[in-house]
Amino acid sequence: MSLKEAYKLKVEAEMELAHAKLLEFKAESKNYTADAYIKYTKHLEELDNMHRIAKEKLGELQSAGEDKWEKLKDGVESAWHAFSSAIKDSAEKFKTTNTEKDNK
Repeated sequence: MSLKEAYKLKVEAEMELAHAKLLEFKAESKNYTADAYIKYTKHLEELDNMHRIAKEKLGELQSAGEDKWEKLKDGVESAWHAFSSAIKDSAEKFKTTNTEKDNK
């Protein structure tokens, strides 16, 4: 397995886990009050967009030749870290909202 392929598989696996968390957030948000649901739906759409961008960057890396993929790696890393950080931040927001919902 090439270094490029190993890197791609690693990032794909991480993205799948983060995307699963995003889907969990979407499911949880359906239990929120109407106001909270509207607020978080917009946020979830932003996360979906970040996920799409990260997948596009990974696709560009995949289609690049062995000699050029290293140049695209920074773009993949940047998109992945933005999405991953947003997922982590969202986990805290959803946890807080879920706690507020449970206390009502």
